[in-house]
Amino acid sequence: MRRNQREKLREQPALTFNIEKLSHEGRGVSHYGSQPTTGDEGVTVSKYQHPIEKLGKKVFISFALPGETVVAKVHESHKKYEEADALSVENPSPDRVEPICPHFTVCGGCSLQHWSTDAQIAFKQSVLSDHFLHFGGLAPKEWLPALRSTRTDYRRKARLGAKYVIKKEAMLVGFRERKSSYLAELSECKVLDAQIGGRIEELKALLGTLQAREQIPQLEIAVGDEHEDGSVAMIVRHLSPLHQTDTEKLLNYARNLGWQLYLQPGNYDTVHRIDKPDAPMRLHYELPDFGIKFAFSPLDFTQVNRDINRQMVTLACDLLELKEGERVLDLFCGLGNFSLPLARRVGSTGQVVAVEGSEEMVQRGGENAALNGLDNVQFYAQDLTKDFSHQPWAAQGFDALLIDPPRTGAEEVMHYLSRFNAKRIVYVSCNPATLARDAGILTAAGYVMQRAGVMDMFTHTSHVESIALFVKK
Repeated sequence: MRRNQREKLREQPALTFNIEKLSHEGRGVSHYGSQPTTGDEGVTVSKYQHPIEKLGKKVFISFALPGETVVAKVHESHKKYEEADALSVENPSPDRVEPICPHFTVCGGCSLQHWSTDAQIAFKQSVLSDHFLHFGGLAPKEWLPALRSTRTDYRRKARLGAKYVIKKEAMLVGFRERKSSYLAELSECKVLDAQIGGRIEELKALLGTLQAREQIPQLEIAVGDEHEDGSVAMIVRHLSPLHQTDTEKLLNYARNLGWQLYLQPGNYDTVHRIDKPDAPMRLHYELPDFGIKFAFSPLDFTQVNRDINRQMVTLACDLLELKEGERVLDLFCGLGNFSLPLARRVGSTGQVVAVEGSEEMVQRGGENAALNGLDNVQFYAQDLTKDFSHQPWAAQGFDALLIDPPRTGAEEVMHYLSRFNAKRIVYVSCNPATLARDAGILTAAGYVMQRAGVMDMFTHTSHVESIALFVKK
């Protein structure tokens, strides 16, 4: 949007809107003139004195809930719609709550803290249902109860921006502002694990004392379960070499907290541990229901919400109803988050074939299988955008299949999945649109969507994580 257009919007007064519903991103939806009245000579005008030339134009309003009447300020104008922020609410929804974080509406990390968690869950299930209906009129035969997070400070991985503001002589550490490249001025973060979210001020103070404070653009944080080698890893990105005194300050801070400390002078290949240079670059987490422990690099992809992950893995294995001796395929397996529990369920006479595109993650999966004494799971590196059904390890077919793809889904895999003749398929998804699309392909291939539900992996955001069970007709 041009600068003069932004200036015109800033000059325009705030307007009143009725909120009709929520968009899939969790913003209130209204229209100019949503409650029209008839003026002089039969001319239709807006009850709220909306510009006549805009009557009927859609407006997406952040921080507004269905049924509310809000006063909102438009900040973006497009040809077919406008975007606004709610400034005040005339008739609050019964589902409206006080945000848990003082930085809500400024920080871009959360978008739904003004809404009760019960209502958030119902909303996310409606989003999933809408996507299923949109792609071929699908619906599960049974909706699963939602998996709910048990903690507010659920987030165990984060990339925090850092910037020293010379004019203010102040350090900023945290997430970006909403729809902005600027860092929000945070003092705490309620959704980050308390070991991190409660130490934002400490981190700002620490980085602000470094000689290289203007050369540190980000901190990367990863949290594992309690372990003798520490449960928190902090990776400090620096654009120029650190002076010895800076390194010592960072080391002293990390050692006092029992954290692992890493430096990153370049790309991810340059990340190296300095609190214990000879120790492995590993954190750890457990799945108690299966008696399994994982070792992972702070750079590895792992689920951000430990409690939801534990519930999700158990639910996935339960849905597959595995029996001793069965053969299971785990696609997009990562470091074995599902693979190893599946191997426990099928027993020593069963077999799990775990497939991942990343050679490094395949290696990590093998390490974790050995760590847990499991020899009935084999990991393979494979480009999952290409047909691999002819591979020797895939040619025997499978009794059950689990798939946990990225946001883009697994459309290429879906088209030849029926060749494996799996009786049961569990699909774990972080994008309801691609799940619904892929569900349509599975349905056409002779599968029935038996059960589906949402998982609150990212509380207070509009991200919809879900799980579905498909059974062969």
